[in-house]
Formats: sequence, C-alpha cells, structure tokens
Amino acid sequence: MKRISQVSVLLFAFHFMACHEQPGNKVTIGAFTAADSANFTKVQWLDSVVNFGVMQMGETKTISFRMKNIGNKPLFLTNVKAGCGCTVADFTKGAIAPGAEAVVTGEFDSNKSQTGEVHKSIFVTTNTPNGMNQTLVFMGKIEGHKALPVEKK
Repeated sequence: MKRISQVSVLLFAFHFMACHEQPGNKVTIGAFTAADSANFTKVQWLDSVVNFGVMQMGETKTISFRMKNIGNKPLFLTNVKAGCGCTVADFTKGAIAPGAEAVVTGEFDSNKSQTGEVHKSIFVTTNTPNGMNQTLVFMGKIEGHKALPVEKK
C-alpha cells in the first residue's frame, strides 16, 4: 500500500511539473516552476510600445514586440492575451534560454475597430519576480470607411 501511495505522489508531481500548452494562448509550465522564486528570471522588453502609423479601414497589421531573457534561468511566457477581439495575439512558445530573444505578435484587424486614433493592449505573464504582468501597447490611426459590397448588374 505504501508503494502505491508513493507512485501516486510521483505521478501527481510529474503532472504539475510537465510543460504543456493549453488552448487559448495560455501555457502551463507547472505550478512549481511558475511559483518557485528559484526559477524566476529577468526580461528586457526591446519593444513594449509600438506606433503603427496610419492604416486604411479594412487592412490588417501585424505588430511585433521583442524581448530578451537577461536572467540566468529559462524564461516562460505563461499567458498572452489580447485586450479586445480586434487583435489576435501569438508568441514564442517553450523555454527562452538566457540571452535569447523572443517575440509577441498582435494581428490587428481594423474591420473590428472604429476609425480614428486607436490604442490597443496585449497582456503578458512571465516567470519574472517584478513586473510579472507586462502590458504591451500599440497605437495608430485608422482612416476611411468600411467599403460597402458592390452589387453586380
């Protein structure tokens, strides 16, 4: 009985320490890794605010935010979420080695927004001690109007 209990505990611990991707841009790296301060590292955001300039209504833009792991432990992006439905966020998955760079991108669809000045956000959670939650911001201007479908005669 004692042996079965030990095996159960080991399987339970392995389950939480395993690194696997969950649907919806959230990566679970295990409760122990994410919460253990011994696994914290440091991140330097090379781009955290991006101005994409002017775009026409109906266009899409991909905005990139670069980062570098400046710590001595692997960096994990544990959750990346766009602030609204007009942006789809993507990011480098898996461990980012010390000294390596990674990217968070946002695919912005102006059809799902309004004309004029826009300010949008992407929220990133990492295994860093300070600033565990980073807000990435992109902005610009949308001009024009949504094109109406043309009827053929």
